[in-house]
Amino acid sequence: MPMDDSRPRRPDLRSVCVYCGSSETTRPEYLDLAARFGRALAERRLRLVYGGGAVGLMGRCARAAHEAGGDVLGIMPRFLERREITYEAVPHRMVDTMHERKHIMFEESDAFVVLPGGIGTLEEAVETLSWRRLDLHRKPVVFLSEDDFWAPFFALMQHTVEAKLTPTGFAGALCYVRSIEACFAALGAPAHA
Repeated sequence: MPMDDSRPRRPDLRSVCVYCGSSETTRPEYLDLAARFGRALAERRLRLVYGGGAVGLMGRCARAAHEAGGDVLGIMPRFLERREITYEAVPHRMVDTMHERKHIMFEESDAFVVLPGGIGTLEEAVETLSWRRLDLHRKPVVFLSEDDFWAPFFALMQHTVEAKLTPTGFAGALCYVRSIEACFAALGAPAHA
Protein backbone atom coordinates (compact mmCIF):
# COMPACT_ATOMS: atom_id res chain seq x y z
CA MET A 1 0.00 0.00 0.00
CA PRO A 2 1.64 3.22 -1.11
CA MET A 3 2.78 6.08 1.00
CA ASP A 4 0.54 9.13 1.21
CA ASP A 5 2.78 12.02 0.03
CA SER A 6 0.31 14.59 1.33
CA ARG A 7 0.98 13.75 4.99
CA PRO A 8 1.87 16.89 6.94
CA ARG A 9 5.12 17.42 8.80
CA ARG A 10 4.71 16.34 12.40
CA PRO A 11 6.20 18.80 14.88
CA ASP A 12 5.27 16.37 17.67
CA LEU A 13 7.49 13.59 16.29
CA ARG A 14 10.28 13.09 18.81
CA SER A 15 10.54 9.33 19.40
CA VAL A 16 10.26 6.45 16.95
CA CYS A 17 9.74 2.88 18.09
CA VAL A 18 11.45 0.31 15.89
CA TYR A 19 10.19 -3.25 15.78
CA CYS A 20 12.67 -5.63 14.16
CA GLY A 21 14.33 -9.02 14.39
CA SER A 22 16.95 -10.15 16.89
CA SER A 23 18.56 -12.72 14.60
CA GLU A 24 22.27 -12.47 13.76
CA THR A 25 21.93 -15.09 11.04
CA THR A 26 19.57 -13.16 8.77
CA ARG A 27 20.52 -11.60 5.45
CA PRO A 28 23.35 -9.04 5.73
CA GLU A 29 21.31 -6.43 3.86
CA TYR A 30 18.68 -6.49 6.63
CA LEU A 31 21.35 -5.94 9.28
CA ASP A 32 22.76 -3.10 7.15
CA LEU A 33 19.31 -1.51 6.76
CA ALA A 34 18.86 -1.55 10.54
CA ALA A 35 22.22 0.18 11.07
CA ARG A 36 21.52 2.81 8.42
CA PHE A 37 18.08 3.45 9.89
CA GLY A 38 19.56 3.91 13.37
CA ARG A 39 22.04 6.47 12.02
CA ALA A 40 19.24 8.23 10.13
CA LEU A 41 17.23 8.55 13.35
CA ALA A 42 20.21 10.12 15.11
CA GLU A 43 20.81 12.52 12.21
CA ARG A 44 17.22 13.73 12.54
CA ARG A 45 17.49 13.98 16.33
CA LEU A 46 14.73 11.45 16.76
CA ARG A 47 14.97 9.17 19.78
CA LEU A 48 15.01 5.44 19.11
CA VAL A 49 12.75 3.37 21.37
CA TYR A 50 13.36 -0.35 20.92
CA GLY A 51 13.35 -3.74 22.60
CA GLY A 52 16.71 -3.28 24.34
CA GLY A 53 18.74 -6.07 22.76
CA ALA A 54 22.32 -6.00 21.48
CA VAL A 55 21.81 -8.69 18.84
CA GLY A 56 20.39 -8.86 15.34
CA LEU A 57 18.68 -5.92 13.69
CA MET A 58 17.78 -4.57 17.14
CA GLY A 59 21.40 -4.34 18.19
CA ARG A 60 22.58 -2.92 14.87
CA CYS A 61 19.94 -0.19 14.90
CA ALA A 62 20.59 0.82 18.52
CA ARG A 63 24.38 0.72 18.21
CA ALA A 64 24.33 2.85 15.05
CA ALA A 65 21.95 5.41 16.58
CA HIS A 66 24.03 5.62 19.76
CA GLU A 67 27.37 5.86 17.95
CA ALA A 68 25.95 8.66 15.77
CA GLY A 69 25.10 10.64 18.91
CA GLY A 70 21.44 9.73 19.02
CA ASP A 71 19.18 9.27 22.01
CA VAL A 72 18.20 5.62 22.57
CA LEU A 73 15.88 3.95 25.07
CA GLY A 74 15.76 0.17 25.40
CA ILE A 75 12.93 -1.72 27.07
CA MET A 76 14.06 -5.18 28.16
CA PRO A 77 12.11 -7.90 29.96
CA ARG A 78 14.31 -9.45 32.62
CA PHE A 79 13.68 -12.98 31.37
CA LEU A 80 15.15 -12.06 27.95
CA GLU A 81 18.37 -10.45 29.27
CA ARG A 82 20.53 -13.47 28.45
CA ARG A 83 18.82 -14.32 25.18
CA GLU A 84 18.71 -10.86 23.58
CA ILE A 85 21.75 -9.54 25.52
CA THR A 86 21.03 -6.05 26.82
CA TYR A 87 22.90 -3.30 24.95
CA GLU A 88 24.43 -1.70 28.04
CA ALA A 89 25.73 1.47 26.32
CA VAL A 90 22.24 3.03 26.29
CA PRO A 91 19.61 3.67 28.99
CA HIS A 92 17.18 0.82 29.66
CA ARG A 93 14.00 0.19 31.53
CA MET A 94 13.85 -3.33 32.85
CA VAL A 95 10.38 -4.88 33.03
CA ASP A 96 8.91 -8.21 34.04
CA THR A 97 6.66 -9.07 31.10
CA MET A 98 6.32 -8.67 27.34
CA HIS A 99 3.07 -6.79 27.97
CA GLU A 100 4.92 -4.20 30.06
CA ARG A 101 7.60 -3.92 27.37
CA LYS A 102 5.05 -3.24 24.61
CA HIS A 103 3.07 -0.82 26.75
CA ILE A 104 6.13 1.29 27.59
CA MET A 105 7.37 1.18 24.00
CA PHE A 106 3.95 2.41 22.89
CA GLU A 107 3.77 5.16 25.52
CA GLU A 108 7.30 6.42 24.81
CA SER A 109 6.84 6.60 21.02
CA ASP A 110 5.21 8.99 18.59
CA ALA A 111 5.45 6.62 15.61
CA PHE A 112 6.39 3.04 14.74
CA VAL A 113 8.68 1.61 12.07
CA VAL A 114 8.68 -2.11 11.33
CA LEU A 115 11.91 -3.49 9.84
CA PRO A 116 12.32 -7.13 8.78
CA GLY A 117 11.71 -9.56 11.61
CA GLY A 118 10.07 -12.79 12.64
CA ILE A 119 7.07 -13.77 14.72
CA GLY A 120 7.92 -11.40 17.59
CA THR A 121 8.20 -8.45 15.23
CA LEU A 122 4.92 -9.40 13.56
CA GLU A 123 3.19 -9.76 16.92
CA GLU A 124 4.28 -6.28 18.03
CA ALA A 125 3.35 -4.69 14.70
CA VAL A 126 -0.05 -6.39 14.45
CA GLU A 127 -0.97 -5.42 18.01
CA THR A 128 -0.05 -1.80 17.26
CA LEU A 129 -2.18 -1.94 14.11
CA SER A 130 -5.02 -3.54 16.07
CA TRP A 131 -4.93 -0.69 18.59
CA ARG A 132 -5.03 1.74 15.66
CA ARG A 133 -8.02 -0.12 14.20
CA LEU A 134 -9.78 0.25 17.57
CA ASP A 135 -9.06 4.02 17.54
CA LEU A 136 -6.82 3.75 20.60
CA HIS A 137 -4.19 5.85 18.82
CA ARG A 138 -3.47 7.74 15.60
CA LYS A 139 0.31 7.23 15.56
CA PRO A 140 1.83 6.31 12.18
CA VAL A 141 2.93 2.73 11.57
CA VAL A 142 5.34 2.29 8.65
CA PHE A 143 6.73 -1.01 7.35
CA LEU A 144 10.19 -0.61 5.80
CA SER A 145 12.19 -3.00 3.69
CA GLU A 146 14.27 -2.36 0.58
CA ASP A 147 13.08 -5.57 -1.05
CA ASP A 148 9.70 -7.30 -0.95
CA PHE A 149 10.09 -8.64 2.59
CA TRP A 150 6.72 -7.25 3.76
CA ALA A 151 4.84 -7.92 0.49
CA PRO A 152 3.28 -11.21 1.74
CA PHE A 153 2.00 -9.46 4.88
CA PHE A 154 0.40 -6.71 2.81
CA ALA A 155 -1.11 -9.33 0.50
CA LEU A 156 -2.63 -10.98 3.58
CA MET A 157 -3.98 -7.65 4.81
CA GLN A 158 -5.55 -7.03 1.39
CA HIS A 159 -7.03 -10.52 1.54
CA THR A 160 -8.71 -9.64 4.87
CA VAL A 161 -10.10 -6.46 3.30
CA GLU A 162 -11.45 -8.41 0.30
CA ALA A 163 -13.01 -10.95 2.69
CA LYS A 164 -14.74 -8.02 4.45
CA LEU A 165 -12.96 -8.81 7.72
CA THR A 166 -10.99 -5.56 7.73
CA PRO A 167 -12.69 -2.31 6.67
CA THR A 168 -11.55 -0.90 3.34
CA GLY A 169 -10.87 2.45 5.00
CA PHE A 170 -8.31 0.88 7.34
CA ALA A 171 -5.95 0.45 4.39
CA GLY A 172 -5.04 4.12 4.86
CA ALA A 173 -3.46 3.24 8.22
CA LEU A 174 -1.09 0.79 6.53
CA CYS A 175 2.08 2.11 4.94
CA TYR A 176 4.80 0.08 3.21
CA VAL A 177 7.90 1.84 1.90
CA ARG A 178 11.13 0.66 0.29
CA SER A 179 13.61 3.35 1.31
CA ILE A 180 14.69 5.14 4.45
CA GLU A 181 13.90 8.53 2.90
CA ALA A 182 10.38 7.38 1.98
CA CYS A 183 9.95 6.12 5.55
CA PHE A 184 10.78 9.51 7.04
CA ALA A 185 8.53 11.22 4.51
CA ALA A 186 5.68 8.89 5.56
CA LEU A 187 6.37 9.72 9.21
CA GLY A 188 6.30 13.44 8.47
CA ALA A 189 9.88 13.73 9.76
CA PRO A 190 12.33 16.43 8.68
CA ALA A 191 14.90 15.52 6.03
CA HIS A 192 17.69 16.19 8.55
CA ALA A 193 17.97 18.04 11.83
